[in-house]
Amino acid sequence: MMNKKKTLLNALFLILVFALTIYSIFHGQDMDELLMYIKQADLRYWAVSIVCVIFFIGSESVIIYYMMRSIQQKIRLGHCFLYSFVGFFWSCITPSATGGQPAQIYYMRKDKLSIPISTLVLMIVTITYKLVLVVIGLGVILFRPPVIMEYLKPVMGWCYLGIALNVFCVAFMMLLVFHPTMAKNMLKSLIRFLGRIHLMRRVDHYLDKVEQSMVQYQDVAVYFRTHKLVVANVFGITVVQRLLLFFVTYLTCRSFGIYTADMVTIVILQGMISVAVDMLPLPGGMGISEQLFLAIFLPICGTLTLPAMVVSRGLSYYTELIISAVMTVVAHLTIGRQKKEEKLQ
Repeated sequence: MMNKKKTLLNALFLILVFALTIYSIFHGQDMDELLMYIKQADLRYWAVSIVCVIFFIGSESVIIYYMMRSIQQKIRLGHCFLYSFVGFFWSCITPSATGGQPAQIYYMRKDKLSIPISTLVLMIVTITYKLVLVVIGLGVILFRPPVIMEYLKPVMGWCYLGIALNVFCVAFMMLLVFHPTMAKNMLKSLIRFLGRIHLMRRVDHYLDKVEQSMVQYQDVAVYFRTHKLVVANVFGITVVQRLLLFFVTYLTCRSFGIYTADMVTIVILQGMISVAVDMLPLPGGMGISEQLFLAIFLPICGTLTLPAMVVSRGLSYYTELIISAVMTVVAHLTIGRQKKEEKLQ
């Protein structure tokens, strides 16, 4: 897991970004009016939204369980749910969601699961997770539906940046999984180049690390390369998973009685916000997500744009954060404890 210094820096960065976000959004706003609008919303839609968030997190558990079982790994479905909550919690509070997978691997290791296998499975989870965003982003850019493009006009620069970063990330990870030898050679060439220009020390050490890590999961990479149906099924589940979270914004709009745009339009627009912010070095896309929502949804929500953003973001991000935080504590108290008790007996 992260060392204490890194954890402290992440916590301070999170607090700073949160404080700046709160200030930029609510500075100069009429808080009494905002609360009045929120109190008038239909809470039934919020309840359904919370269910969507829980199913969103749980979908990753199903994916992990399915892939682990497909490669004959003994794993508990209940623990898969805990892995997912842990992953989403650390992803929510670390820049570019970089803390999620290391935390999941830590708890998988406590369950005596192989680190190379866990790493590869989670890498495929990440590939499909980001691939859904790539498909949405490229679909919008290529087909350019007039209504969607009109709403996105104020933020197209962010959308193009997000698509480019996600395409690069997915392409690189697919290379690691499906062409490990090529990826290994590329990484070694990069390390040697950085060593020659004196930007990296201990070149031999890192070359050995690359060699060891590639050898460890190459056999499993071959399995997934030859079992494309498994990966296709994972992608299908991930599509549903992603849409569940985007659907929260549609439910939020309905809770305020907003009928200016249809469900498909709202879901795609929320998807494009995720495309734009997913790879940015901000915890949970905090700050930029709120600003993009305000810019995109102003023609749809009008005077209700700020209340809709507060509720939508509160349900889709902060509810996810709180639930995941609670379940991360549960994971810390339960995973690995049984094995420790058995050793003591």
